[in-house]
Amino acid sequence: MGMTIGEKIIARAAKVDEVHAGEIHTIEVDRLMSNDGTTHLTIDMYHNDLKHPKIADKDKIVFIMDHNVPAENPKTAQAHRKMRNFAKEHGIALYEGKGVCHQIMVENYVCPGEFIMGADSHTCTYGALGAFGTGIGCTDFLYAMVTGQSWVLVPETIRFELTGKLRKGVYARDLMLTIIGMVGANGCNYKVMEFAGEGAHNLDIDERLVLCNLAVEAGAKTGIVEPDEKVAEYLESRGRKAENMFVSDEDAVFEKVYHINLDEIEPVVARPHQIDDVVPADEVGDVRIDEAFLGSCNNGRIEEFRVAASILKGKKVSDHVRFIIAPASNEVYIQALDEGLIDIFLDAGAMVMNSNCSVCWGSCQGVIGEGEVLISTGTRNFKGRAGHPDSFVYLGSAATVTASAIAGKIVTAKEDEE
Repeated sequence: MGMTIGEKIIARAAKVDEVHAGEIHTIEVDRLMSNDGTTHLTIDMYHNDLKHPKIADKDKIVFIMDHNVPAENPKTAQAHRKMRNFAKEHGIALYEGKGVCHQIMVENYVCPGEFIMGADSHTCTYGALGAFGTGIGCTDFLYAMVTGQSWVLVPETIRFELTGKLRKGVYARDLMLTIIGMVGANGCNYKVMEFAGEGAHNLDIDERLVLCNLAVEAGAKTGIVEPDEKVAEYLESRGRKAENMFVSDEDAVFEKVYHINLDEIEPVVARPHQIDDVVPADEVGDVRIDEAFLGSCNNGRIEEFRVAASILKGKKVSDHVRFIIAPASNEVYIQALDEGLIDIFLDAGAMVMNSNCSVCWGSCQGVIGEGEVLISTGTRNFKGRAGHPDSFVYLGSAATVTASAIAGKIVTAKEDEE
């Protein structure tokens, strides 16, 4: 029996010839990532709960501060200090103020065929490069950190066979929100979402990151795009080798196969308070907004910034809207500066933040108040995600968010031009 991409990666990590859905295997973890959301808890358990604490392989571990950067209160400052001290003591790579954890990992570490665990649910992002990335809690992170191993129940795989190309004005975020709206927020629970076919290969790396990043919002264990020469070129440009570029066997078994024509995708919006409440963007109705956000591990890259700048140039943000923009990494920030995009944002009246989770995390920047409405490129829109529990978060593409910031209400970029 053939294997899927996910099964091949698990088999490699388990050092066995083959694995199949439903089996449980002990695996060697290729990399571990933890951010400032829970690392301090892992450190406390390491010191307080282990008789003979040790690090299995410091070179496999990466600590990244991105959720509350810079620290917004003394409690966070103390958690950051604990993280810095532990990383220094054990020789662990530490990134502070460099960007969102998943963007940092993709830029600097992730390789095809790797099994990567991260103490963050959107670790599934790494599937854009043909890796198996999955989120874990701090207890599982601690075990993997001190043993170098973990265990995995091999998931079933749901394949999304993509054809065609996205039309002008339609983006990967519209595609993935459409898929989530189609299958439901629990439609892929503990499954691998595998994206393949001509349509998948037509997507660039930034677009693939969008798909895999939101896989967890459909309940998936991970999302993986079938790797190709674009992955090899991306890795080569960053001094890494494209080895273990697995593809599914012809006789691999899938739980289900969806066929999606990218030419038929249109701009969409996810309405509060469920990410699978997805409707065409021009059918949302007359929704006045108080804030717009462009950024996050899903949509804070240079391609999104170029789209936003093309819409904003020569225009102004509505006088009743706060438009907050946060690059996904300093690399993105510098490139946006070099291309003059930041100038366009500031001239239009937007506020440009440092590279961090920002509004998406709803804790340290752009927190929205009671009754306020946010249109966001963040990852989630459940109650209280971006601030007060009685606020409202809509999700859309960079183009929709930017056009809405100008109009002062939710519109598509096309509507804004009319």
